[in-house]
Amino acid sequence: MLSAWAGALVPVFGDTSVSGTGNLPRTPGGGYVPAANHTSFFDPVLLVGTLHRLGLRPAVLATAGLWRVPLLGRVLTREGHLPVHRGSRRAPDALRHAADALAAGRGVLVYPEGRLPRYHPAHDRPPGRLKSGVVRLALSTGAPVFPVGHAGARRVSSGGHAKQLAGWATAPARRPRVHVHIGPALRLDASGRPLRDLETALTAAWSSAVRALDPADAGNDTDDAPEDTPGPEDGPDASGPGR
Repeated sequence: MLSAWAGALVPVFGDTSVSGTGNLPRTPGGGYVPAANHTSFFDPVLLVGTLHRLGLRPAVLATAGLWRVPLLGRVLTREGHLPVHRGSRRAPDALRHAADALAAGRGVLVYPEGRLPRYHPAHDRPPGRLKSGVVRLALSTGAPVFPVGHAGARRVSSGGHAKQLAGWATAPARRPRVHVHIGPALRLDASGRPLRDLETALTAAWSSAVRALDPADAGNDTDDAPEDTPGPEDGPDASGPGR
């Protein structure tokens, strides 16, 4: 139900395009891990909705606080989404439950940066450092990781609370352009540098998304480096905020 709602909302809040769809898994019954960059509170709608429209219904690793929202928590549980109890003794449960979902043949959507960046301009920034949980998940299960880069979500919602609310309210009229690019599947190898490989692939997917919107904006990182701030989804790092 939530993914269907997100799929209906994506075209309402902007003009969204997608590339790299040929890289997506097409064989039913095999677990897969879409790993996406994290830029705004619009990301969950964008990614879940876009994947729904492409015929995929992955479980989402999301901050456990969402399960305390009336009614929403029940829906999240019913649809098999996975809470991340970040910084607690229950944090390792997220990776175990994700591995179970993959073993059952379901996809698991993760945001390996784990947190939203704290900066106010609407333009996009490259993905930050990734946490190791997604790599440990892929190595322990053998599931392929699909780097999913997106750009333009901050045009829907960014900045302070008032600006974010205004962005959501005006987006249907403004029709900001958003692009999602799905990179080739990665089979991470413990004998190499799997975290670095994923960071490189996710940055490449993000760069493709930026170029699809405006080639002149690709690689725009002229502002000071953003600080991290907790977001609606926490990446699957069983050790908590650190690596």
